[in-house]
Amino acid sequence: MWSQGILTCPETGGKYQYYVKHYKKASEFGIDGGRISKLTIRKVGETKDLYNYDRGLDVDRADDEVRTVYGIVLEKYN
Repeated sequence: MWSQGILTCPETGGKYQYYVKHYKKASEFGIDGGRISKLTIRKVGETKDLYNYDRGLDVDRADDEVRTVYGIVLEKYN
């Protein structure tokens, strides 16, 4: 199932858009063996991927703010 949304980093107030493909069951292709097989995180209004995982890591999280948003998404879907 595909989900998307906008998250605000609680530490800085930065807004990020995420797109995530997740399943009911964990998989070897998921992040850390979890349920997320695809995840993209971008700053709202920008097109550059700050994090991208497509059954493997493509673009790593750039800074603490993106890592915080990444953690929130993982907690919710993985």
